[in-house]
Formats: sequence, structure tokens, C-alpha cells
Amino acid sequence: MFRLQGSKVLAVEMTGDAVKAKNGSMVAYDGQMAFKKLSGGGEGIRGMVTRRITGEQMTVMEVRGQGTCWFADRASEINLVALQGDTLYVESSNLLATDSGLRTGTSFTGLRGASQGNGLFTTTVEGHGQAAITSDGPAVVLRVSPQFPLSVDPGAYIAHQGNLRQSFQSGVTFRTLMGEGGGEAFQIRFEGDGLVYVQPSERNTIAGDV
Repeated sequence: MFRLQGSKVLAVEMTGDAVKAKNGSMVAYDGQMAFKKLSGGGEGIRGMVTRRITGEQMTVMEVRGQGTCWFADRASEINLVALQGDTLYVESSNLLATDSGLRTGTSFTGLRGASQGNGLFTTTVEGHGQAAITSDGPAVVLRVSPQFPLSVDPGAYIAHQGNLRQSFQSGVTFRTLMGEGGGEAFQIRFEGDGLVYVQPSERNTIAGDV
């Protein structure tokens, strides 16, 4: 149902089912489609929660019909993730679309979410189906194993899946290690067995050192 047309456009083949997508991300469609804007506190692509810090209301749209829809988001790279009953944890700003076989919700993230001004929650996607996530530049998928834990700059983190434990290492950053200041004063550490998605460009954060 999901396929990439180039690296920056998602094509979704619709056969009467529905897809949820980031509001305003559809760039074209053919066939017969019905559109519904979703907002409020219900289930949605980004968890449909009001961000605790900014107070911004998250909105998505549901598309249902017969034909093909094309989606894009500010020329970002698009990455497809197939879920087989497992859970994907993804930054809300990086989730573009989910198919009808997936459920979305929220998960408490604490320090990392607050430091980025994205609120205290991140989005969860679970079930059987495909999700499309965006990245600033081609995403890199890094394997975490029990023998090899992984530390990630919070500005480069996009998503993770698998049996991973997430913790925060405060007081040190990649920038301070290189003699540069002004960055996030912590790293995200992953232990266990799973995958972590990172982007080659750091998003801006608003909280400064934590």
C-alpha cells in the first residue's frame, strides 16, 4: 500500500481503506477520496495530545477512498517502517503517515521531550502495517545489541523499535566533548536489542542545556 516515489514523496494506493497522515501533507491524488480533519484528544497519528509546554494542538487528517494519494513534508526524506505487531516510538514531528492496520498513542518521555520543547510525550505506533517517518537527510538505522549499547545526540534522534531500555546521561554532550558549548547537556542511551533511527542533521532545541 505504501511505496516511495523518489526519496521525498510517499505514494499510497487506496482500495477503500483509510490512511492517517500529517495535516496538510497531501500534495496530489487521483480517484475518489474523502477527507476528514482529526483534532482534539482522540487517537491520531501523533497521539492527538496537546503539547504540555507549547500548548500546540496536534492535528491530522484521515483519507479514505479508491485511487492513489501522494504525500510529502517540506522536501524531507521519507523512510518506510514495517511493523509486525511490535511498537515504534517516534518523535511526533517525524511521523508522516500510518496505514489502517496501525494504532497510535503516546508514551511519556520526560527529560528528552521537555528539552526539545515537544512536550512530555512521544508518539507510539503499534500493530501490523506500514508507517512513514521523515528525516532531515537520509536516515541511518543503527543496531543496538546487549553487547553494544548506543548513545545518541537528542537532536539527531528520530525513532526506535525493539526491546530497548532508554535512559539519559546528563552533564555531557558530543559538542562539549569537542570543546563546543551551547548544546544539549545530555545524551540518550539505548540498551537491549533493537533499532534506532537517526538523521544526519540536528533539529533545533529551545531549552538549551538541561
